[in-house]
Amino acid sequence: MPVLPRLALAMSVITLSALPAAAEPLKVVASFSIIGDLARNVGGDRIALTTLVGPDGDAHVYEPRPADAVAMGKANVVLVNGLHFEGFLKRLVEASGTTAPVVELTKGGEMLKNAEEGHEGDNHAHEGHHHHGEFDPHAWQSVHNAEVYVKNIADAFCAADTAGCASYRANAEAYGAKLKALDAEIKAAIAGIPEEKRSIITSHDAFGYFQHEYGLTFLAPEGVSTEAEASAADVAALIKQIKGDRASAIFVENITNQRLIEQISSETGLKIGGTLYSDALSGADGPAPTYIDMMKFNTKTISGAILGS
Repeated sequence: MPVLPRLALAMSVITLSALPAAAEPLKVVASFSIIGDLARNVGGDRIALTTLVGPDGDAHVYEPRPADAVAMGKANVVLVNGLHFEGFLKRLVEASGTTAPVVELTKGGEMLKNAEEGHEGDNHAHEGHHHHGEFDPHAWQSVHNAEVYVKNIADAFCAADTAGCASYRANAEAYGAKLKALDAEIKAAIAGIPEEKRSIITSHDAFGYFQHEYGLTFLAPEGVSTEAEASAADVAALIKQIKGDRASAIFVENITNQRLIEQISSETGLKIGGTLYSDALSGADGPAPTYIDMMKFNTKTISGAILGS
C-alpha cells in the first residue's frame, strides 16, 4: 500500500479512537404511569425510563415483580409520588438494594389533609386495609401540583446528570407552558357548568385536588385507597344523598371494579356518565395516554355528562 493512503488510514483510526463515547442514558425508574409520562417529557432522549405500574394499573394494590427489583437496583434516579401512595415501595427499595436517590415528587406541593383522618368510626383505616396517612396522595389531580412534580423531576435529573441539566431545564420549561394552558382550559370548562350541578359520584376518593382546584364536589363510596371497601352504611348514606338531588352524574374509574357504581346507579336512577382516569393513564390506543390527555378527557367527560353534550 502506498505511504499516503496508509498514513490516512492510520490518522482515521486515531481520530475515531479519540472521539468521546456516547453518554449513557440516565436510568430512571418511575413508580406509576402518570409519573412516567412527566419524566419522559422532562428527560426526553437523555433517559432510559422504566415504569413499574403501567397503564390502567392500580398502584394501591400492585405487587412488584423480580424484574422491578432489578430495574430499581440499576437505576440512577427513582421517582415516586410519596405520601404512602405506593404501598409496595418500602419493600421494593429494600429488595432491590438500590443506591439511587428515591425522589418524592409531592415535596413542595400544596397538600390536602386526608379526608379519612380523624373520622370517628371510619372503618377505612382498620380491618387490615392500607391506610394513606395524614395527606391525600392524589396531588397530580391539580395541574398546579403537576408543575411542582415537573420541577422536582428536573432538579433530580440535573443532580444525577449535570451535563444534561440545560436540556432538562428547557424541556421542563416547555412542558410547564403546556401545563399552564391546560390549567386555564380546565378552569374555563368547569366555569361553564352551573354551580348547582357540580356534585358528582366517583368510585374512590381520588379527586380531592381536582375538587379543591376547580370547584367540583366529588362524592365517593370508597376512601382514598382502592383497598378501602365501602361499608353498607356508607353506600346507603350516599344513595340517600344522591336521591336528595345532591349529585348530577356518576362515573366509574379505569382502575376500579364497576359493580358498586352500577349498584348505586341502579338504586338512584342516575345514569353512568362514563369512565374517568384517576390513578393511571390509559394505554397508547386509549383516550388518556398522557397526563395532559388524561386531564382533558376527564374534564370533557364530566362536563359532557352533566350538561348532556
